[in-house]
Amino acid sequence: MAKKLFVGGIPWATTSDDLKELFGQYGAVASAAVITDKVTGRSRGFAFVEFENEADAETAINALNNKDYNGRTLVVKEARPLEDRPRRSFGNNHGGYDR
Repeated sequence: MAKKLFVGGIPWATTSDDLKELFGQYGAVASAAVITDKVTGRSRGFAFVEFENEADAETAINALNNKDYNGRTLVVKEARPLEDRPRRSFGNNHGGYDR
């Protein structure tokens, strides 16, 4: 069964192919996607990597979490579905937008 990982703290210049190469050392990577800003197209500093099987994903977590990658410390953990995350409040009662 496939397992998706959250990868935080990636350097801004990191590409999806870079992540496939890095994580591919630990098993078969089904997909890798660097998340970008919709307006600027720049990396937001995190990504998702999906492994074809759970054992390889766990190996990658153990090997890469809190490790240096091109001058940045990676955070690697199992990705959570959107509905499992707490709702964020921006504290201005305008739904996150300034008016």
